[in-house]
Amino acid sequence: SAPIDGQRRLLSRVHARGRAGAKTTRTCAGESSMSSSSSAAMDIQQKIEALRRENEALRAELSAGALRAMKMSTPEARVETKVETPVVVEEVKEVSERAAGDVGASASAFEELPPAYEGTSSYASESRMEDILVADVTPEAAVETVEESANGDEAPHAVDTAMFAEPVPEREAVVTEAAMPTKTVIKTENPMQIVFVTSEVAPWSKTGGLADVCGSLPQALVARGHRVMVIAPRYLNQTKNDKLYEGAFDTCVKSKLGCFGAAHEVGYFHQVRNGVDYVFVDHPSYQRPGGLYGDSFGVYGDNQFRFTLLAHAACEAPLVLPFTDMGGRYGDDVVFVANDWHAGLVPTLVASKYRKHGVYNNARTICAIHNILHQGVEPATTFPNLGVPDEWYGTMEYQYPEHMRAHELDKGLVVNILKGAIATSDRVLTVSEGYAYEITTPEGGKGMEDLLLSRKHNLDGIANGIDMDEWNPEADPDCAAPYSVVDLGGKLECKRALQKELGLPVRDDVPLMGFIGRLDWQKGPDLLQAALHDMMREDVQVVMLGSGLPELEDFMRWAEQTYKDKFRGWVGFSVPMAHRITAGCDILLMPSRFEPCGLNQLYAMRYGTLPIAHATGGLKDTITAHNSFGDVEKVLSGTADLQAGEGVGTGWLFNDMNSDALMWAIRSACDVYRNNPKMWRAMQTQAMTQDLSWDAAGLKWEQIFEW
Repeated sequence: SAPIDGQRRLLSRVHARGRAGAKTTRTCAGESSMSSSSSAAMDIQQKIEALRRENEALRAELSAGALRAMKMSTPEARVETKVETPVVVEEVKEVSERAAGDVGASASAFEELPPAYEGTSSYASESRMEDILVADVTPEAAVETVEESANGDEAPHAVDTAMFAEPVPEREAVVTEAAMPTKTVIKTENPMQIVFVTSEVAPWSKTGGLADVCGSLPQALVARGHRVMVIAPRYLNQTKNDKLYEGAFDTCVKSKLGCFGAAHEVGYFHQVRNGVDYVFVDHPSYQRPGGLYGDSFGVYGDNQFRFTLLAHAACEAPLVLPFTDMGGRYGDDVVFVANDWHAGLVPTLVASKYRKHGVYNNARTICAIHNILHQGVEPATTFPNLGVPDEWYGTMEYQYPEHMRAHELDKGLVVNILKGAIATSDRVLTVSEGYAYEITTPEGGKGMEDLLLSRKHNLDGIANGIDMDEWNPEADPDCAAPYSVVDLGGKLECKRALQKELGLPVRDDVPLMGFIGRLDWQKGPDLLQAALHDMMREDVQVVMLGSGLPELEDFMRWAEQTYKDKFRGWVGFSVPMAHRITAGCDILLMPSRFEPCGLNQLYAMRYGTLPIAHATGGLKDTITAHNSFGDVEKVLSGTADLQAGEGVGTGWLFNDMNSDALMWAIRSACDVYRNNPKMWRAMQTQAMTQDLSWDAAGLKWEQIFEW
């Protein structure tokens, strides 16, 4: 076993050196963009050649160790290893040659590539070599390994499909220090106390992108030196997520909140995670079977009450929670960030109830709109229940136009919580610049356009970031193989594994397109339904993942039965499958009618999957349209000036919401995929080298707080 241990150590060194070489290549590419001198280029080439020679020496040593191990084995094993020995040597040679081609990145290398990708990943070659070398491990050790893998697997997901041929097992990714470089975050010179109020926060409660924002952005702000508290309900819905709240302790602080004609007592649970104070409001109304906002019978009838409690409790939390030995009370010098209508009463309460008593005079309130479609509208007669002084009724009153009223005697008067938040907050913020403009128009404002237009000088938009650790193609445990921008071979293996798992023909030359999202009017799956026959005439494969409207779920089942070699539909949702689709597909389809920001296109670009999207809201802001006149060589070398138009783009956008426009974008993307692999690789490079982190987004949020 000693030679085998030595071989494993050598494998680790080879793997780490390969990652370090990739890191050095990226660093060198960044340096070359700042200097155009030929001497810098020569230095880069020398470093690459030195790394290449060192890798080849290590691999030669590894091969010699493998041969020695074979000589020490039993006669029976010796017979078998005589057959396997040439395979090991050949694979070492193959890996070394491929590494040289990848690092060199010469123009001639691209001509030899199959459509879109390089051949088999060097990561996979190392994995296969390790499988051969550990063949002599004792059965007991093998059993232990299997048991550990089984214990670490996630619970299987319920799936409504019969399409799977052979499931691909989920595996753990090996993460080296070279694969995860440390990030340097510059501390702010003006630290603030920031309080996020939200109806959901990942990982404790989640239905959409709001939870991701409130789970990740606060951590980025803490890294900058701010003190941040996130306040959300403590949901106990009799699901597996209930266990996530076990890490929060009861503060034993109670608040009696005046609303809905009584004094309602709530408690506070506290948990610190990555420096953020997560506070969960405890009340029986948050403890019921079902979802966060409704169950199988529809939305809960007491949602106005539940989130009125949340807003009142959030206003009290900075004043009453002691945080002993953890910085003390926040006090009233804070910045409130009220997310969507569920927290929309916070700015109204601060302005109407607290400031007149000298509390929160120095506080700032931000109304963050993630989706203006949901506004917290209830009959006007419910206003006295909200705990807002009567004289502030006008800030929340809204009257529907005549064509939207129930009958002639209906005056259309309602209480609109989001309207009150927009009117009383110090600043209004949306999740993209494009969406900030769209909500000031009749098409996108949903009745709030006039009010928002009057506040346009206090209206801003900032695109969301993503969790770069959770969505990391170099260390994704849900994917078949790791890969990076300097070695995309693993992506091809992810594609093959996905095709095999879905029972589709395993073909490298066919574009594999994916859709991930809710099956509803906003996300536009009906546009895919309308264009399906045209898509199926093309040589493509399509996989859809999502749930929602029954008629669209039935469409996915029908399409799978009709186009058995080209279409697969997964009715439901699975986070591991979402990762595998994002990594394995070549193209991501996002035909949303409107999209405040969108996260799937950011995940896709991070994984080198190019998006095709409707040019709306955050999709238009975050996707750079394909530029056939861009400088491919400069993009691949990392020296392109994107501001000067030298970029090649990161995807395709279509303006008209119809099947003809969608098919134009699909055909354009497929043409590049098949006929210009070098351009496709350059687009992947531009997409994967963007800074999509919350660190970049956090700096922009910070500027809003400091206005």
